[in-house]
This record gives sequence, C-alpha cells and structure tokens, in this order.
Amino acid sequence: MTSKLERIELLSIIDRPESLTASDLPRSGENQERTIYHLPVLVNEVLTGLAVQSGRDYMDCTVGEGGHTLSILRAALPDGRVLAIDSDAAALDIACRRLVDHKQSLTFAHNSYANLDTVARDNGFAQVDGILMDLGLSSLQLEGSGRGFSFLKNEPLDMRYDCTKGTTAADLINNLPANELADLIWLFGEERNSRAIAKAIFDNRPVCTSVELANIVSKFGRRRRSGLHPATQTFQALRIAVNGELETISEGLSAAITLLRPGGRLAVISYHSLEDRIVKDSLRSEAKECICLPEAITCICTHKASVRLINRRVITPSEEERGRNPRSRSARLRIAERLDTETT
Repeated sequence: MTSKLERIELLSIIDRPESLTASDLPRSGENQERTIYHLPVLVNEVLTGLAVQSGRDYMDCTVGEGGHTLSILRAALPDGRVLAIDSDAAALDIACRRLVDHKQSLTFAHNSYANLDTVARDNGFAQVDGILMDLGLSSLQLEGSGRGFSFLKNEPLDMRYDCTKGTTAADLINNLPANELADLIWLFGEERNSRAIAKAIFDNRPVCTSVELANIVSKFGRRRRSGLHPATQTFQALRIAVNGELETISEGLSAAITLLRPGGRLAVISYHSLEDRIVKDSLRSEAKECICLPEAITCICTHKASVRLINRRVITPSEEERGRNPRSRSARLRIAERLDTETT
C-alpha cells in the first residue's frame, strides 16, 4: 500500500510534469531507491560539447542529483571515470545513492570547485579529458533543502550550500548596516530598488524566515513583465553573498583549465548575467594570445592562449526543452578546449 508521504510526493510530481521523463528513469538493474529526479539541462549539448568518449576521465563540479554525471558515465563506458564534486552534502548523498550501481567508475568528493586542483589531486585525477560546471542554485536546493532558498516556502534563512561552515543569510540581513545591505542587493542582485528594500529590512529586524523576507521585499522589489517575483533579485543577491559564488566561479575556471589535458574540454552552464559575464570574459581572455591594454604599442604581457572557444555564440535550450523543463529557460552554455601550450 502507498503511504501518505509517498502519495504526497507522487501528487507533487504530477503537478510538475517537467520533473520526469522516461529517459531519466533508472535502467533495468540500476538502483531504484529513488526514481524521481529533476531534469538536468542541456544534456545532449553538454555531451556533444565535452566530446565524451569511452575510457576517458571527467569531472562534474556540481553533481547535484547526478543527472549530468549519469549521462557522462553512460557515454564514457566501459572504462571511463568521473569525479563528482558538490559542496552540498545533502545533494551528494542523493547522488551517491542514485549512482550506486556505477560506484566502480565514480569518485565522490564533498568540496567546492574553488578547490578543484586540490580535490582532483587528492582523488587521483591529475589531468582529465572534460570538466562540467553547472553553476548556481539547483532545483533540489530550491524545493527541498529547507534552507530558505525559495520565497515560496516558509523556511529559516540559511542559504548556505555547505551547512558546515560560513555565514547564513539571516546573519547578513540582521547584522549588516542598511547601506551595506543595500550595496549587496544592488551588486549581486542588480536590484534598482536596493536602498528602499534594505531600509525596509532594517526597519523590520529581526527577519528570520524566507516568507518574512519575501513579504517585506515584495512591497519594494521591481515587478517585471517576465512575471518574476519581485523578491527574486534580493534572494539571488543574498545567496551569492552567502556562498561567495562569483569569487568561486573565477577560482574554479582557472583551476579547471589547468587540469585539462590538451584537447580536453570545459563546459560551463550559467543562469544569470553576473555568472555568464564572468565565464564569458574569463574564457575569452584565456583564448587570447595577448591581453595587453589596447593602447599598448607592443605586447609586454607574455600571455599565451590556453584555450580555444568551441562556441562563439552562447548555446541556449531549444524551444522543446524549455517547454518540457521551464527551469532551463535561462541556461547559457559556453565551451572551451584546452590547447597544447607546449607547442603553441
């Protein structure tokens, strides 16, 4: 007999048809402890972009529920290996259980991709043939973490990916001076009404839950034609600040390029302009032979191109994918290939 909890979970899946397709179900013989997972975005584009081959080594820097990891593993069979990393221990636990039948080809690491070089070295992945970085917030964290990522759920304002360390969102909004809070919301959320929002938060302290915060922000946040909730940018800003996301991206990109073998590829999926700008600028810079200022008469930087750009124009989900999985709509994929700097 189906339990009450199982019936509730099943109803929630029916209400979200984008969360399940036949291709995402475990194959016969695979672990079936949990069969409902969120859809990874741009899967075919990632596999093509990484040029996944049998017997090669790969890294998934944000394993989440393991959707991309599983696709890479299947394409790299029979002898390929994947190092699966995540700073969220809860997500890593789900991925471990989901992918238990592939444990011979998998190594899991609870860490941040900011520490990619150390994690790779400690786990026997000195150089690899492909690296995936799927940035930002996962559907699992948004819907089921209990950490206040969503303004639609009444949860404590934590917002940390790694709950073992760091400052919470509640710490920030209840302790920062109003002007610093406003700067944070503007810088990381690009919210034009950041001053009014920060003052409202300051005047209503303490603010302890996501719903409390959303109700305050909704009176001042911009209402967009796109239908985004007016608290979206403020929640984004706090999450980025709590997790140091932008600094982590820059550190991860630099480490990833050095870990790739010549011909190896890096695929990065971003979801908002702040992320994508860092990825775009970093990869374009690494693809240049010279990064001197335009007014320089001769090159003095000694910089050498370390990658070539596979896609000059950003790759976005197809109309069919956006219809099947609405959360993919903002995804942006950029791909670069490591050059052999010894011969260039």
